[in-house]
Order: sequence, then structure tokens, then C-alpha cells
Amino acid sequence: MELEGRAALVTGGGTGVGRATALALAARGCDVAVNYSRSREGAEETAAAAREKGVKALAIQADVADDAACRGLVETAVAELGRLDVLVNNAGTTVFVPHADLDALADDDWQRVLAVNLLGPFHCARAARGALEDAGSGEIVNVSSVAGLAGVGSSIPYCASKAGLNNLTITLARALAPKIRVNAVAPGFITGAWLAGGLGDAYDAVKQAMEARAPLGRVCDPEDVAAAILSLVTGSDLVTGQIVAVDGGMLIAG
Repeated sequence: MELEGRAALVTGGGTGVGRATALALAARGCDVAVNYSRSREGAEETAAAAREKGVKALAIQADVADDAACRGLVETAVAELGRLDVLVNNAGTTVFVPHADLDALADDDWQRVLAVNLLGPFHCARAARGALEDAGSGEIVNVSSVAGLAGVGSSIPYCASKAGLNNLTITLARALAPKIRVNAVAPGFITGAWLAGGLGDAYDAVKQAMEARAPLGRVCDPEDVAAAILSLVTGSDLVTGQIVAVDGGMLIAG
């Protein structure tokens, strides 16, 4: 897909991967709706930075765990931008709980993580389907994680939610073809405030361990993940139902 003159919606677009993706889309001439749940300031800053690149951009509040909110989010994005060609399901959440500590997980942890990470992308895809089809061809990219491929990560609910998202990517690719392509990226360790806050004092040590393990010798920055997302959107029109690991080769490390 050629992005000049198109429009995209990026959920969780105010920080990290979402912000990097929104700005990368804007740099290609794509108008952007930047969704946020709580990070209004970050989303407004991202939209302002996108507008500096000469495109339309706005911030829209919605909790993707709420189906009605997702429908309203898409309606607002289409009304403001005039169309919708790309949906990036990036919004996510987790809890940081050692996998062996089963008793530390409450049902509320499971319900919130699954609601945002798995139901959210479904809600948004369903809400956006009509607009994406009306545009003539549409692209959905889900931001998953190597946690969904290898069962390692911040918590068991997070791993399960991303494994479910990988499966959802494949089933939606079948259900929405041929007008809409659906793919996913699965990042490994991503630098930034999200993991720094979750890992605390262990952040630097974990980052260094991941870098040492990765065949390419480094972990992801948000811009690396954004580049992978754009490669799926702008690359071959025959790629759908795929989960692309963006992890410096960690999954293939011996």
C-alpha cells in the first residue's frame, strides 16, 4: 500500500511503539488518529508531532476493552480524517508476576489483560471493517509479542493474551480476506518506560542479558517495531495471516 493520502488509526498511540508508528506513518504522508486510554498528554504530543509532518492528526480517547468505545473511536477517526485504510492494534497492558507464583494472580488480572490485549483488537477490527473495506483495500497490523510464541514474558496472562492474538490474527486474515490483510508483529524486549517501570532495578540487567543472547546483539527500540509494522503495510499485497518476530533473533538463539 502507498501511504500518501491514506489514513490510519493507531491504538495506544501516545507512547512507545504506538507513538513511533504514528510518526512513521505521518512521515509517509498518512493522516493519523492517535488513540489513548489514559495517556492524553502523550497522545496529544504525538498528534502535534505528526501534524508537523504536514498531515492531519488528532488524539481520540477510548478504552479498547469497551466495544461501544471502539465503535465510537472508529466513527470519530473516519469523520475527522475522511477515510480509514490502516488499523494498528497496539494498545496493551500487563501485570508483572513471576510465572511460578500462580497464587499471585487474581481473576481481575486475567480479565483486564485479556480484555485489552485480545478483546480490544477484535473490537477494533470489527468496528473498522466497514471503513477499511470502503477504502478499497485495508490493512490491520496487530502488535503481539514473542511472549505469545515462546511463553516467556511479564506474566502468564500476558503470554496467553498474545498467543490468543496470534491466533486471532490468522482467523481474521481468513475472515476479512480478500479486501483486508491482517498480520502481526511480535517484538521481544523493547526499550522504554513500559519495561523500565515493570522491571524496576532489574531493567538494565535484563536488557543486557537479552542483548547478549540475541544473535544480532541488541534488543528493539520502538522505532524498530514501527519499521516492521510499516513493512507489512507497504510491502507485498500477498502477505496475510503472518506473525513476524522482531527480536534480534532471540527466538532462534541456541
